[in-house]
Amino acid sequence: MMLEHIQAQTHHARRGALKNAFTYGVDYVLTDLGPAKPLLISRNRFNLWSLWDYRHGGKRDDGRGVEWFRSILEDRGMLTENAQLLLLTQPSFLWFHFNPVSFWIAVVDGTPRAFVAEVNSTFGQRHCYFCARDGFAPIRKGDTLIAEKLMHVSPFQKIAGHYEFNFDMADDKIDIRISFKNADHGVLATLSGERRPATSATLAWAAIRRPLGAARVVALIHWQAAILYLKRAPFLKKQKPPEELISDGHDLRGARE
Repeated sequence: MMLEHIQAQTHHARRGALKNAFTYGVDYVLTDLGPAKPLLISRNRFNLWSLWDYRHGGKRDDGRGVEWFRSILEDRGMLTENAQLLLLTQPSFLWFHFNPVSFWIAVVDGTPRAFVAEVNSTFGQRHCYFCARDGFAPIRKGDTLIAEKLMHVSPFQKIAGHYEFNFDMADDKIDIRISFKNADHGVLATLSGERRPATSATLAWAAIRRPLGAARVVALIHWQAAILYLKRAPFLKKQKPPEELISDGHDLRGARE
């Protein structure tokens, strides 16, 4: 198994008339979901940290794992024989699991050629945004990929506007920027961290330094929601999810040509 531990920082900044910003440390893993693993993490088996196929690649809690991603790529014309198919995600901690966003990444010759942002909401909904450049050209740091927002994620944001993805995946680090923009305001979300091999020592330290894993993530989400509520941000009830699980974005460069 290719398994790396990304001890990352995530930053969120709301722009517009009502501002709010925060930065937290988070633990992600980057993996090809192969069989080998450190002692403290398992695939499809309970452990301190776990990766479950049914939690990714398809409908929420009814996923097919990496085979789903392979089929998505092949349906769009990508040859996957020489591609490395990776999952960037926060693993389950004991019996807790919630992940605001995971990324399926197709890598060829060391560079990403396509990715799927697998977005989950605290409302129990999921939508996946497929992004690739024309002809599955390499995705570089300066490339911007755009996807229309189709799912209600935050009760303080309308289902309107679009996401702009900048995806930088180097040999030693990952740096992802997601800008949400609509007529009222915008939100910048980033995820960045060094790529290092996952070991039982790093995973044990993560459990000590940032205890409770996914439960901590949910608690922080609700804490920030309370802050926005006290700032009198407009609060929206749960919205109807999109009928389709996945939608296709486009390359900003191609749109301009």
